[in-house]
Amino acid sequence: MKVPQLRKKLEIKSCHNTSWEDNYSWIHQKDILEVLKDKNKLNPEVKKYLIEENNHTDHHLKDTKDLQKKLFDEIKGRIKLDDESLPFRDHTYDYWTKTTTEGNYSIKLRKKINTDNVEEIWNGDKEKEKLGVEYFGVGDLEVSHNDKLLAYSLDTKGSEYYKIFIRDISTNKLVTKEITDTSGSITFSLDDKYIFYSKLDENHRARKIYRHKIGDHLSEDYLVFEEKSEAFTVGISLTSDEKYYLITTSDHNTSEQYYFGVDEITPKPKLIIKRQRGILYSINSWANNFYNHTNNDAEDFKIDISPSLENQNWKPFVPSKNEVLIGGCVFLKNWIIRSETSDALDKLFIRNISTNFEEELIFSDEKVYVPNISLKQKDRNTDEIYLGYSSPKTPSRVYSYNLSDKSKKLVKEQEIPSGHDTEDYIVERIEYKSHDGRMVPLTITRHKKTKIDGAANVLLYGYGSYGNSMSPSFSSTRLSLINRDIIWATAHIRGGMEKGMKWWKEGKLTNKKNTFEDYIYAAKYLIEKKYSSAGKIIGMGGSAGGLLMGAVVNQSPKLFLGIIMAVPFVDSLTTNLDHSLPLTVGEFDEFGNAKDNKDHFDYIFSYAPYNNIKKMDYPHMLITTSLSDNRVLFDEPAKFTAKLRDLKTDNNLLLLKTEMDAGHGGKSGRDGAIEEIALDYAFALKISKKI
Repeated sequence: MKVPQLRKKLEIKSCHNTSWEDNYSWIHQKDILEVLKDKNKLNPEVKKYLIEENNHTDHHLKDTKDLQKKLFDEIKGRIKLDDESLPFRDHTYDYWTKTTTEGNYSIKLRKKINTDNVEEIWNGDKEKEKLGVEYFGVGDLEVSHNDKLLAYSLDTKGSEYYKIFIRDISTNKLVTKEITDTSGSITFSLDDKYIFYSKLDENHRARKIYRHKIGDHLSEDYLVFEEKSEAFTVGISLTSDEKYYLITTSDHNTSEQYYFGVDEITPKPKLIIKRQRGILYSINSWANNFYNHTNNDAEDFKIDISPSLENQNWKPFVPSKNEVLIGGCVFLKNWIIRSETSDALDKLFIRNISTNFEEELIFSDEKVYVPNISLKQKDRNTDEIYLGYSSPKTPSRVYSYNLSDKSKKLVKEQEIPSGHDTEDYIVERIEYKSHDGRMVPLTITRHKKTKIDGAANVLLYGYGSYGNSMSPSFSSTRLSLINRDIIWATAHIRGGMEKGMKWWKEGKLTNKKNTFEDYIYAAKYLIEKKYSSAGKIIGMGGSAGGLLMGAVVNQSPKLFLGIIMAVPFVDSLTTNLDHSLPLTVGEFDEFGNAKDNKDHFDYIFSYAPYNNIKKMDYPHMLITTSLSDNRVLFDEPAKFTAKLRDLKTDNNLLLLKTEMDAGHGGKSGRDGAIEEIALDYAFALKISKKI
């Protein structure tokens, strides 16, 4: 089949006295944010190219069609399709969600306490059918405090421009005009007369909080707060005691909060603590005290307490610990529950408020697992919570747990309909030495029959940005590879927060290359210890994890058999230089500001995947993207693919697949998500010669 070719049109770019060629910059449209809203505005020549690439991908994966179907059925077979969540008790109703065998979207149900009359208040599949759309993304689904109204936000393109709707549950009729161009989040006022929402500006940034009186004209919406900095975005929430609204404005590294009382007729937000670069803080209130979760003078966070916000007098409540990430608090009348993370493992602690005694909750003898808690009811005067955990080999288990007498009862276990035996799998947590001597955690999951003799393929997953930690939780989908003799390894590389804030700082800005080195050294460790061999590892990452994939494949292509990158941030220099794009300005403290800082420019230029493609052999590559993605524009993987075709000197597969009706998260709906995983896994199995 003819290999797709994107037309070249040379542009010489320059910045800080450095010039470089870009043959494909012409595909970026000035009205790109309009294209995200309406794909008919896409340049026809570019559309033709993307379709040709899709056809090329289909052609080269046609021998995997049966395998994709088999994988789809396998993955779906591990999901209990007709499932129900555990109930959450409100004042008047129990609320829960369910999924069905036929449906792709969840259904929200409720029943009045002490009755058997179950009421369906939301059905995603019916809503999608009513709208007649291909993509259906639900942003928020909120019931008013009086249980009479349902507010929901929808994105029907994948571009994350959400419309908010409010309807009367009893009549199913809309009670206010739809609100467009919002971030999707919805907060009801306690009296249910209003909702608060955040509006997107022309650069797709949420910088204004409005209050909308339900039933009134949108022109009368009251502007509660406006953020002046283009780098910060805003959100609104309610404190645990429901006494205050908190407006949080932040980028990834700095935050600032304002508060106003729930009974204020005209909200006038008051500043809590003035923003200070690099300082994050988050306030909550409970039992006439305010709690501040902050990294001020505490790199890995601490929690301080003050009786007042007007006259702040912060005293230590939970002190900081070196390379132990202190999490926030969940409050009950007699208990405070909080979390800590160290060495890529989470822990939960319970504090008795009356005695101030605190202890760790341990409820599994597995070395690697992920614990979690959630509230059973709105009324905080209870000793009962839901307590859950999972591990790479153990499906999720949830208990009803009594904090007072420590009794627990299993109330929900993740069912694997096609069967699952935890004893078939081996989970290892090791630490390996990176290029600078730092010890990096690595979680390895394999089938007990897989031999450690260098013959196996390894799928090495990585991310390493924004302080996002990779959680070693259970994934039923991965079993399709693990059961076929492919070892799954997750590298907890720098740029995440698995070892605290320092771990993040050592993997961002002009330390970003540590992220790439950590990943490469993970691959070398897996080869050295005979989990795999050079040229047998498959790299996988999405979004900023796609940046990781692009950087490491340019640097060390011979380590890899193949690379799978989803919505990859591969033209990172071009994006960083364009301050009009939605995320750029808010990420200066993550990646740098190449336009205004020569050191940042030189550093980004030295690793940006698109700029560093070389004339050499590359491994097999599958690149997936979405036309309506506003976070990583489809431009980036399209340009990256076209330039790779120019320069690579091998005959390995280079496949680009563009979803024409999807956003950053890929296709919507359960089946759509499974189809995408099946495609990725079929590619991995094809190049591993396991078809």
